[in-house]
Amino acid sequence: MGKGKQRKQIILPPELPPEIADDDIEVSDEDLQFVDENKDYAGFVSRLDTHSINKQVTRVEGVNEDALEALYEKRRRKTLEQKENEKSVVQVDPVDALPVKSLDGEVYYLSQTAEVTENEGDVDKSVVKLTKAERRAKLKKTKKEAKKMGKELAKTEEVQPTQQEAALAEVKEDLTAEEAFEAKKRKLAELGMALLADPEANIKSLKEMLQFAKDGDHSIVKLGLLSLLAVFKDIIPGYRIRLPTEKELEMKVSKEVKKMRFYESTLLSAYKGYLQKLLALEKQPRFHHVVVRCICTLLDAVPHFNFRESLLVAVVRNIGSSDDVVRRICCSTIKSLFTSEGKHGGEATVEAVRLIADHVKVHDCQLHPDSVEVLMSLSFDDDLGKPEVQEGNNKMKNKKNKKRKNFEESNQPQGNDRKRSKQETIAKMKEEVAADYKAVSYTPDVEEWKRMQSETLSAVFETYFRILRHTMRSSVASSEANGNITSGGSGAHPLLAPCLSGLGKFSHLIDMDYIGDLMNYLKRLAARGSSSDSSAQKVQNLTVSERLRCCIVAFKVMRSNLDALNVDLQDFFVQLYNLVLEFRPGRDEGEVLAEALKIMLCDDRQHDMQKAAAFIKRLATFALCFGSAESMAALVTLKQLLQRNVKCRNLLENDAGGGSVSGSIAKYQPYGSDPSLSGALASVLWELNLLSKHYHPAISTLASGISSMNSAQNQVYISISPQQAFKNLLLEAESFEYNQQGGTQKSNKRKGRSTALASTLASVEPPPVDENEVSKKLRRHFILLRDIKENERLRGELDRTTSALQLYEEYKKQRKPATLKNKKSKKARTTVGM
Repeated sequence: MGKGKQRKQIILPPELPPEIADDDIEVSDEDLQFVDENKDYAGFVSRLDTHSINKQVTRVEGVNEDALEALYEKRRRKTLEQKENEKSVVQVDPVDALPVKSLDGEVYYLSQTAEVTENEGDVDKSVVKLTKAERRAKLKKTKKEAKKMGKELAKTEEVQPTQQEAALAEVKEDLTAEEAFEAKKRKLAELGMALLADPEANIKSLKEMLQFAKDGDHSIVKLGLLSLLAVFKDIIPGYRIRLPTEKELEMKVSKEVKKMRFYESTLLSAYKGYLQKLLALEKQPRFHHVVVRCICTLLDAVPHFNFRESLLVAVVRNIGSSDDVVRRICCSTIKSLFTSEGKHGGEATVEAVRLIADHVKVHDCQLHPDSVEVLMSLSFDDDLGKPEVQEGNNKMKNKKNKKRKNFEESNQPQGNDRKRSKQETIAKMKEEVAADYKAVSYTPDVEEWKRMQSETLSAVFETYFRILRHTMRSSVASSEANGNITSGGSGAHPLLAPCLSGLGKFSHLIDMDYIGDLMNYLKRLAARGSSSDSSAQKVQNLTVSERLRCCIVAFKVMRSNLDALNVDLQDFFVQLYNLVLEFRPGRDEGEVLAEALKIMLCDDRQHDMQKAAAFIKRLATFALCFGSAESMAALVTLKQLLQRNVKCRNLLENDAGGGSVSGSIAKYQPYGSDPSLSGALASVLWELNLLSKHYHPAISTLASGISSMNSAQNQVYISISPQQAFKNLLLEAESFEYNQQGGTQKSNKRKGRSTALASTLASVEPPPVDENEVSKKLRRHFILLRDIKENERLRGELDRTTSALQLYEEYKKQRKPATLKNKKSKKARTTVGM
């Protein structure tokens, strides 16, 4: 009974958390951002009825509201009593102390009791239990302080780590750049090898390789250009690509033809892009050498292929460059183009010569001599223009034969129509095959070949005559105005020397209508610089070498057209006679003088006696004044003139007046300008006596041999020319200087070689020239000169010092007796006074 009546215990739900003020609530930025972005989904929170929710949560099943409210009120009073009791207890802040777990598993914080006085300021606030809001504020404050301390520490330790990081970053950049460079190199090599292995399958790789030429790294650009050069040299076909027309593209073709068309079009477009890139990079100095080398290599390897005109323009533009490397590469390419016409059938030669002619015209003949010297590599048929009559006769014969055949065929019966039609079809097929073969091959027919050679020759002579006219009308002022040219030639006419050399080489191909004007030009140019030149138009004086070349060209032209010319060359002999005295070794070219002596004096069999004697006398005077090589050329010419003109050997006699033949002029005029009026037969070759004592044994031996010649007719002519004698002695002099520091035995051998050279006048092989050895010798020479001057200065000072000492000694000796007399007189005076 008692148990049934026992009251049932009511368990209240847990107490709701206390309400927190809005200022104490901390909301993160992510929560705010989330709410702002999702307002439509979070709007229901603002519409919640918290009172109804609290009422629903706090209710207990089976208990009325009044009893439940009484129980809640009882629990509230109990909690208030506990709070009042806790006021006298100082509890450690859980934030500043670790929790303790009891044996029952309950976790609590340590606390200590302390008497609280009325003055609450006596209690240490650090150990007083803080409220939840105070704890949050304190936690936030400590976090801010920790962050601030971390920033300060990072600032203090920032200097040393940044330097290390910068160094590490640089190393990483270098490593990555090297890795990228190596990767690009490998990619280039792979693409190139694939193209060389199978061009048709990998033809698309050309565009990918062309992208490397647009890279930011200059080394990669150069490698890309050179790689493409190697690929194009190998895969370019041996014919000129012609793209199909629109009608041909509309036609149905096989797969192989489509594949070939695609291959050719892709190759041609890539090649065009490569050339455009080369021409664009040519203007940049860092790529100039590589670009010029690529262009020249392509022109030399595939002169038959498309876009040859662009390559030729670029090469001719750099043919007169101030850069020796670029100019040498371009000149060698043009020469190779001229000598290997089988690659292009001669068309490239015509185009190149025209471009060179235009280039000379645009630059007003102020270019490097190599720009025109390349034309010397051209070759022409000797019978260019002669077979025209024969060809005309052959054409007439062919016409007559055709008429005869047609007449015979007309007389034949009509039954042979089928046979005739068959023969016509066969003839048409042969003509088509011949036309196709001619289009593919690079060997044009005879008429086409002669036409191209005629155009080339006319362009060459146009260039040469333009240079001659420019030289004639150019004044000193114009030459000074053009002083900033890029030519490497000497003087104001850099192209005159190669122009004259070319005229001498191709003199046999000059048209007869222009030879008269050419000889007048040469005569006027050879007289430039002489006192006898009284032309109204004052042209800058030419050098001695250039005037000698004019004389040489005149004689070559005359001998090449001997049958059709009747020209008096006396003026050129007069110029040579005067130029011998104006010649200066070192300033002028000895080879040109030796060539002039050979062509004008030695090659002619007979000369006028007065003129030959004048040249003999002047050459003897010349040999006495200048170097050994020039003297040897003069003596060789002198000996040949004496051998061919027997009466001139009277100059070797010692009789006054030149022996038995003195000529119409009784007195020799050494400074006369005309060799025919110099009266050289009235003189004696006394210069040979001095030349026989020349320091060089070859010259002394040759001079002695000439002096011992007699007037007999049966003299054996020597076969060596002045040019060969000049070269031999020049080489022998170089070997003499090269072996100068040898022993006495070597010097004796050199003397023996020199004597043997004088007797045989044989050629001597040039020794190898070591530039380092030459520079060492020059350095020792100048050091020796400096030491000699220093010794002379020291000797002068020593002489002055010794002379001063001697004067001082003499002065002392002269003063000694005077001092003795003064002492004796003083003693005498003292004794008298005492």
